[in-house]
Amino acid sequence: MQLRVARLCLDCEEVHTDQQCPVCASERFGYLSRWVPVEERRVRQRPRERPAPEREAAVRWAKRGAAGIALVAVSRWLWSKRGSLEEAEPKVRESDKTSRSA
Repeated sequence: MQLRVARLCLDCEEVHTDQQCPVCASERFGYLSRWVPVEERRVRQRPRERPAPEREAAVRWAKRGAAGIALVAVSRWLWSKRGSLEEAEPKVRESDKTSRSA
């Protein structure tokens, strides 16, 4: 029985791990760890968790992908604006160009 989960029945002083005492069926208990100190299980502490390198790489690639998509969208928008400006300019016939320059 582990000391961390051991319970002392307050009615009959039986030590158990169940919700009810197996001897008197009482539900009144106290954890033994309240009176008996329990040592830490781990002898050495775990190192603090840092984000996994794979996660950092995935976030970096996601940011780059979003920037790339934004760049493509802006360039397409500018390209379409350029085309609409060229269509809006008046068309001049070749015969008009020669007569104006003379």
